[in-house]
Amino acid sequence: MKLIVGLGNPGERYARSRHNVGFMCLDDIGSRSRIRFSDRRSTVVIGQGTIEGEQVVLAKPRTFMNNSGEALSYLTTRFHVPLSDLLIVYDDMDLPLGRIRIRPTGSGAGQKGMGSIIAALRSRDIPRVRIGIGRPSEDVDEIKHVLGGFTTEERPLIAEALSTARDAVMDVLRDGLEWAMNRYN
Repeated sequence: MKLIVGLGNPGERYARSRHNVGFMCLDDIGSRSRIRFSDRRSTVVIGQGTIEGEQVVLAKPRTFMNNSGEALSYLTTRFHVPLSDLLIVYDDMDLPLGRIRIRPTGSGAGQKGMGSIIAALRSRDIPRVRIGIGRPSEDVDEIKHVLGGFTTEERPLIAEALSTARDAVMDVLRDGLEWAMNRYN
């Protein structure tokens, strides 16, 4: 079984924000795979099904981004999934807008949701797909940047990045993390 978690903030207010690209990617994966997010728990909403012949759990934390570790603690305990069968999808300001990067391990690198997960699971060895949202200009606050939406000019780039991230997740399931890293990085 594989556990795929998209990070974001709950609620309509944040639905189209840069910080929610992890949710957006999982929504696309769920829709294309006919997996409905129908199991609502206090810290997470879950969908279960099969993708590429692999049993998967798709999950979106209901905690706010900075407390994502709480949801991951619940998920890894409930589904008894080793960290090697976990894949986190989230936004990254340090990547240019529209780029993706797949890694088997690493720090949170300032992304507080990933930092919370690393602290909760007591490991940096957590496979991840990072989706670049770019850095704000010097006159824009970083928090406003990540909680803000995409401009009209940015929307085609992020749509393409989300499609690529979805394909990368599918390739990880079918061909493994290393193969997907070689293809997408």
